Amino acid sequence: MKKDIRDILQDRILVLDGAMGTMIQRYKLEEEDFRKGWFEDHIQPLKGNNDLLSLTRPEIIREIHAAYFEAGADIAETNTFSGTTIAQADYGLESAVYDINYHSAKIAREVADEFTAKEPNKPRFVAGSIGPTNRTASISPDVNDPGFRAITFEELVVAYTQQTEALLDGGVDILLVETVFDTLNAKAALFAIDEVCIKRGIKVPIMVSGTITDQSGRTLTGQTTNAFLISVSHMDLLTVGLNCALGASMMRPYLQVLNKNAPFGVSAHPNAGLPNEFGEYDETPEMMASQIKEFLDENLVNIIGGCCGTNPKHIKAIAELAAQYKPRKIAVNV
Repeated sequence: MKKDIRDILQDRILVLDGAMGTMIQRYKLEEEDFRKGWFEDHIQPLKGNNDLLSLTRPEIIREIHAAYFEAGADIAETNTFSGTTIAQADYGLESAVYDINYHSAKIAREVADEFTAKEPNKPRFVAGSIGPTNRTASISPDVNDPGFRAITFEELVVAYTQQTEALLDGGVDILLVETVFDTLNAKAALFAIDEVCIKRGIKVPIMVSGTITDQSGRTLTGQTTNAFLISVSHMDLLTVGLNCALGASMMRPYLQVLNKNAPFGVSAHPNAGLPNEFGEYDETPEMMASQIKEFLDENLVNIIGGCCGTNPKHIKAIAELAAQYKPRKIAVNV
């Protein structure tokens, strides 16, 4: 029987996988790859809707998960960052949301179980990736009407409930609410998760990961790191953390805030630096690992991984480094 992830977090630092989109770009896919067998008659262009590949090119998603596990990852994120009716509405594919999430989770589950069977002492886990959607509940998209909102809390809850149900049906171990730029969106996701878990009579480990959008140290909607932490601390989380937007070196002071104040585990999956003028990421695995070493020297994290621009080589370097360190101590009864 697989050991509980909360127990493992007390013993060692777990490694999250790297970027899905970065790996998908290597395949140089065309429009037909996003339609194959499922959406061949769909009237809108679908190229770039990476979540669809779990349906149309599942062998690619399987290969990517396997490459990250081979590199030393303990946790794979499902290919579902845009797996809500809200995000899929841009493509007219709201009806495909259940299939996207269910099959994405199922692929990751199968690959994780294959690696766990080969290395029972290193169980692999699947985190259902729940992205922020392309709408914000806190800010008006219309500068002339500051009171206007493009989405309501209730609409977000409905969308996140659908995604959560499908991810759980597909077999995820963890639910990861990530790249949070608007904490109100995240609170809708957490509310939906809580309602689904109550209905099913289960308890699922939850990770929440915010994103600091610039060097002001705030989320897009203006929260400081500590304000973000306070806003989600009503939930019994597995971890709270930060991902995306910043490279590892710039993320460190905000992780220090979480380390000082969080009663949960702390996670980080930074980008491979900041994008260059071509939108590409230049940090090598060695460069990124040297920066992450500072996190580990300060005992800041329990889960570490990579976001935009990272690939299995980055994760291998991070995993080899993390294996040399003890995890951050998680406060009890705070």
